[in-house]
Amino acid sequence: MNNEIKAKIEKTMENLRRNNIKPYFVETKEEVVPLIKTLINEGDTVSNGGSVTLKQTGVMDLLKSGKYNYLDRSREGITPEEVERVYRDTYSADAYFASSNAVTESGYLYNVDGNSNRVSAILYGPKSVILVCGYNKIVKTIDEAVERVKACAAPPNTVRLNCDTYCAKEGKCVSLNKENAEICDGCHSKARICCNYVLTAQQRHIDRIKVIFVGEELGY
Repeated sequence: MNNEIKAKIEKTMENLRRNNIKPYFVETKEEVVPLIKTLINEGDTVSNGGSVTLKQTGVMDLLKSGKYNYLDRSREGITPEEVERVYRDTYSADAYFASSNAVTESGYLYNVDGNSNRVSAILYGPKSVILVCGYNKIVKTIDEAVERVKACAAPPNTVRLNCDTYCAKEGKCVSLNKENAEICDGCHSKARICCNYVLTAQQRHIDRIKVIFVGEELGY
């Protein structure tokens, strides 16, 4: 990791602190789980949003280790009604885990969601929110955050989730073909995963949201 990337991470962390969001930094993905073990207690009720980064860092294995009361929305045989119950029970969890689609150097979190259980839990409910992000999620501006989702995050996620969308087939959001496109422009597929667009700025609940930056490229 070069000095330019280190400076970018340090600047972003400084501005997150100004926004009452607690930042952490680890050099490698192997250091994520040991850090998380210091942020939660055995027996805590925990849940998570969909995230490739959580799998890559071993966080999902930790949550499923049996040491925590894990609200598992993906367990084998779960019914739609039970999934809905997990979503609602998550709002009372001790800790909620996810990643962020983008983090601006000015200290804002940008997240786009389809079902929106992830963004809603980030905003309110769980006592603690822990977001794990590779340094590749850091962007300079909100405009870059918007473009990152449309060009880098949404397309591979729709492929991963087998969604029948324009971006899954073409590798970018259809709105990028349009002049003067608005932030929420996109396809009208029933499988669209970009339905709600959330920008997180200064927080009233100091350090409720925590961001763990990793000195590696992770996730989408």
